[in-house]
Amino acid sequence: MLQAYPDLGNCEISADQLHQEGLNGHTWIDLQDPTPEEVAEVERICGLRVPTRAELEEIELSSRIRVEKDTLYMSAPLLVRTEDGSILTAPTGFVLNKQVCLTVRFADLVAFDNVTEALKTTDHSTAPDIFARLLEEVVDRAADRLEVAADELNKASHAIFHQDEARSGKKSKLTQDTKLLRRIMTQIGRASERMSVARYTLVCISRMAQFTAERGKDWLDEAMLSRLHSVRADVASLEQYEENLLSRVQLLQDAATAFISIEQNDVVKVLTIASVVGVPPVMVVGLYGMNFKYMPELNWAWGYPYAIALIIITTLIPLAWFKWKDWM
Repeated sequence: MLQAYPDLGNCEISADQLHQEGLNGHTWIDLQDPTPEEVAEVERICGLRVPTRAELEEIELSSRIRVEKDTLYMSAPLLVRTEDGSILTAPTGFVLNKQVCLTVRFADLVAFDNVTEALKTTDHSTAPDIFARLLEEVVDRAADRLEVAADELNKASHAIFHQDEARSGKKSKLTQDTKLLRRIMTQIGRASERMSVARYTLVCISRMAQFTAERGKDWLDEAMLSRLHSVRADVASLEQYEENLLSRVQLLQDAATAFISIEQNDVVKVLTIASVVGVPPVMVVGLYGMNFKYMPELNWAWGYPYAIALIIITTLIPLAWFKWKDWM
């Protein structure tokens, strides 16, 4: 799919119109899942090489940012929300010179849609201006993802550390529902994954902004250089924020793991107490279950109640001891 926007009116045109009109002042050409015919037409009219998807997926820095004949070629993995709510990245290419901003993408990107809507109310937009708008919008979207991750961590923190406090009328203990804690750990892991994806995108955007400012300083005005510097500053602040979130992730994961261990230890403690409490009665039953010829209690009228009472007493004594030690 090919979309082209002229510098006035920002009206979308088709590939056929672009073929008829030529470049003719179009400042932004957006290729989404382009066909070979569309790629060939854009390359013929613009005189720019359209990067392939394989090139955009390269992870080497030299492949992500480079210069070809006074034109900047850049790529970055941008955030995409899937149908199940998870966050993935989609390879996206940016080709920029002072006349044209060419983008190549293979997914629906909310940031691009937002920039398109914003340009409809703008009378004039240059290629560098559109490029800066795209970077700013991508950074805003990444910031939104970090805010969502922070909210999930807040909920997980409340569930871990404040659940017992909500139980009114009960003695506070370091016990948590194991299934709940496992769900919380899954939630924390997903938030950490989103943060990692957002961080990767932000690092690439920061490099692109710096690269554009350095290599395009001869044809970028001071206002545009300032905007690119602001993009880098925003990314730096978000990276610090993300580092703080990572510290919280580690804390919550350690806390959840510790509570699960405590819960398991409580179960083991109960089983240990049950086994210890059962030893004396078993000894009493075993003693009176012996087939000795001479056993005084066999002739007692109260021999049987005596044995039952002895079993009960030997059961209660260990229980009282554990209770006194506050082990149960």
